[in-house]
Formats: sequence, C-alpha cells, structure tokens
Amino acid sequence: MSNRIRTVLEMIKFEHSVFALPFALTGALLAARFTTHSWPTWKQFIWIVVAMVAARSAAMTINRIADLRYDKENPRTAQRALATGALSTGFAWTFMLVAVAVFFVAAWRLNPLAFKLAPVALAVLFFYSCTKRFTNWSHLFLGFALGISPAAAWIAITGRLDARMLILCAAVTLWVGGFDVLYACQDVDFDVRAGLFSVPKRFGIASALLIARAMHIGVVALLVWLAASFLLPWPAWAGIGVVAALLAYEHSLVKANDLSRLDAAFFAMNGYISISFLLFWGAAAALWKV
Repeated sequence: MSNRIRTVLEMIKFEHSVFALPFALTGALLAARFTTHSWPTWKQFIWIVVAMVAARSAAMTINRIADLRYDKENPRTAQRALATGALSTGFAWTFMLVAVAVFFVAAWRLNPLAFKLAPVALAVLFFYSCTKRFTNWSHLFLGFALGISPAAAWIAITGRLDARMLILCAAVTLWVGGFDVLYACQDVDFDVRAGLFSVPKRFGIASALLIARAMHIGVVALLVWLAASFLLPWPAWAGIGVVAALLAYEHSLVKANDLSRLDAAFFAMNGYISISFLLFWGAAAALWKV
C-alpha cells in the first residue's frame, strides 16, 4: 500500500504543491486582513488547502494521461508511473474523478461564488494539457493555471474579487511561465522529433533563457506594484527583495551551454521563492494597518 501511495504521489508530483500553495495562502491572508481586519478561519484555511491540492492533483493526472504517448517516447519521462505501467490509465481516470469531486466539495464548503466558479477553474487547469500541441507559449498557460490561485483564495475568503489580486495572478503567471521555459530547455531535441511546441524550440536555448529572465523581471515589477497598491508595510518589500535575489541566483545556475544544474534551479530555488514570499508577506499582513 505504501508503495502504491508513493507511486501516486510521484505521478502527480505532490511535492510541487509547494510552488502555488503559498501564493494562494498569501491571497487568503490579504483578503481576510483587508476585508475583516482579522485572519482566515481554520475552516477556510483547511478547505483552501484541500481545494488547491485536489485541483492540482486532478490537473496533473489529466496531464499525464494526455501526454502518455510522449512520456513513453521521451527518455527523460519514460520512467513515469503511467509510462511504465506501474499505474493503469483506468486507475488514473478514477483518481482524477475522485480529485475533482473533492475539489467541488471544498469549493462548496467555502462559499457560493467559489462553488459556481469551480468548473471554470478546472477548465483552465485542464486546458493547459493540450497547449503544447499548438502554441510555443504553453508555458504561460501553465503559469496562468497556477496564477489564478491567489484570486481564487481571495474569492474563497470574501465571496468576491478585488481587481488588485489580478496583479498577483499576473506575477505568478510570469513566475511559473519563466521557470517552465527554463525547464523546457532540456526537451528541445525531443520536442523537435515529436512535433511539440515550446519557447526553447522556437527561439533556441540562449534566447529562451533571456525570455525567462524578462518574465522574472516582470514578476518583481508586478510585486512592487501590488505592494504599493495595498500600501503594505516593510516585510512585503523585504520579501520582494528576497524573491528578486533568489530569481537572480536561479538564473545564474542555468547557461545555454550547461543545463546540468537545471534541476537545482527548478526544484529547490522555486520552492524557496514561494515559501519565502509567504513568510514575508504573511508578516506584512500581520503588521498591516488597514
């Protein structure tokens, strides 16, 4: 049983939940502090986490099902659970449906608007799985799929949306899109053979690294805009500085002629970025005079 659970968690890359979840929780903290001058309740906190994990699990499973043919052909992904047969596609479909059901229950438990928008959120998440077949900018679709999480969390807390949350959505979109461009650099040869699309395939690895860098500069600019629009106290600004420094270090690890440290840039650094952001902006929310 434990091996089965580990295989399922590997299929959905459960550990990558740390990438988007801190941004959603930041949205929830800002929403509660701004609208009620308090904090999210434990009930709200738990259901937001459940909704995030369930939605991401469903989306990752759909992605693995949709890409099964490519996963089998790509040496980098040939050992994934569905590609090797460690898990069947029938099991994957069942798991996906259960995750969708859990997501709808969580949205229902939060508030009516969250429940009404739940199908829209899933449509956005599922649509990403087909984008690499027709656009070089699938990285931004992936970014947007995670980028909607802060706005979703704001809605989960308040039952409505503050337009300023769209700034954070855009920042997360560019952040995820940028590091996905970096990650896609290792699959250029396979994308050419398989007829798939990506920024590195279209523009070359060197140019792709510059595009990813530009995206991440945009992230810092958007975070500055967001902090100023909410008049957040100093920890938010310190957090932006930390994020900028970590992004700069991430890019220093990857060079056009040397992708050997790409896993370190992708996994470790992005986890540090998202967690640091939550800690600093959570502190800012605590000190926020609203």
